[in-house]
Amino acid sequence: MKLVEARGLTIRHGDRTILSAVNLSITKGEIVTIVGPNGSGKSTLIKALIGLEKPSQGQVNRAPGLSIGYVPQRLHLDARLPMSVRRFLSLPDRVTDAAAQVALARVGVPGLGARQMAVLSGGQFQRVLLARALLSSPEILILDEPTQGLDQPGVAAFYRLVEEVRAETGVAVLMVSHDLHVVMSATDRVICLNGHVCCEGAPHIVSEAPEYRALFGLGTGGALALYRHVHDHDHDHDHDHDHGHHHHHPAAPRDAADPSRQTHERHDA
Repeated sequence: MKLVEARGLTIRHGDRTILSAVNLSITKGEIVTIVGPNGSGKSTLIKALIGLEKPSQGQVNRAPGLSIGYVPQRLHLDARLPMSVRRFLSLPDRVTDAAAQVALARVGVPGLGARQMAVLSGGQFQRVLLARALLSSPEILILDEPTQGLDQPGVAAFYRLVEEVRAETGVAVLMVSHDLHVVMSATDRVICLNGHVCCEGAPHIVSEAPEYRALFGLGTGGALALYRHVHDHDHDHDHDHDHGHHHHHPAAPRDAADPSRQTHERHDA
């Protein structure tokens, strides 16, 4: 079932065309990642899919009564404004204490309710945003560059969390990635955007597409790397590992089954 679909979507701001004849659809339960350089129209596309941006031409169709959980790019809150995590979770719609506790536990930050939003680490902040998005029991999660500003272990941990949420709830995920060369390993489809859809398909197919390589200046040597997770280390000693353990390695498309050495991280990454 198609949850959301763009057909011939064109958006102009004045005489500037931001998106041109974009076709895409997201079906129930799949993970789709959009990659593209700065200025490629990624955020405009997200806004159009949510209904915050009006098409100049074409249309966006959403399933009747579609519930969308939206995780914006890093939200800027005034540090002088007292705002606890618990209060933030009740904006704009009040939720019960029990629901808030369940949501925070689900994203790996239980007991954070009394903490001030202004003092959270980057990883904690993004998890709270995700918790808030999950409170509406969405059919689709739309994440706009959710890992921007996180270090590699933080990115890996957040990706792992999104994969777990999808596995447990069946929610579809549309993620805009700021990293042109790395996508979550559970991604079913990658859409390469640069004002229009340059190419799309499974990660290993897109990584070999000439359009993708030309756009990101890869020549013939690079490939799209996948964050993968290996559970072969001792969690008791996780805190002692240096960050060198977490470098991702571009996996050659035909060797996609060979996992890069990527682990899920402790929750305060």
